[in-house]
Amino acid sequence: MAIGAKYLFIVSMDVAKDKEALFNEVYDTEHVPLLQKVPGVGAVTRLKTEPAAFNLAGERKMLDGGSEPTYVAIYELDSPDVLLSKEWAEAAEKGRWPGEVRPYTSNRRHIVRKVI
Repeated sequence: MAIGAKYLFIVSMDVAKDKEALFNEVYDTEHVPLLQKVPGVGAVTRLKTEPAAFNLAGERKMLDGGSEPTYVAIYELDSPDVLLSKEWAEAAEKGRWPGEVRPYTSNRRHIVRKVI
């Protein structure tokens, strides 16, 4: 993933199994497109944990995510101030996300990272 921004806003969460299809549909077709219209927001990359294994020092290690959230979205930002903008606040509350999806998410984490 080539990073073309100075900052990353990383959002992680789990979702109730019976809402997973709705979660993915709304995230892809509504939530991300609305947030990408906010000035200062660039590319958005979504990720889902995939169980795997690797070898380290001759020992097989399982990668199952443990207690980490299953879903991650990485938003490329020009500045962390984008997250305080009126446009961001309005976009985050549009569509089905706040009423039909957000209540079924858990283990939510948010962090901003500076690209160095």
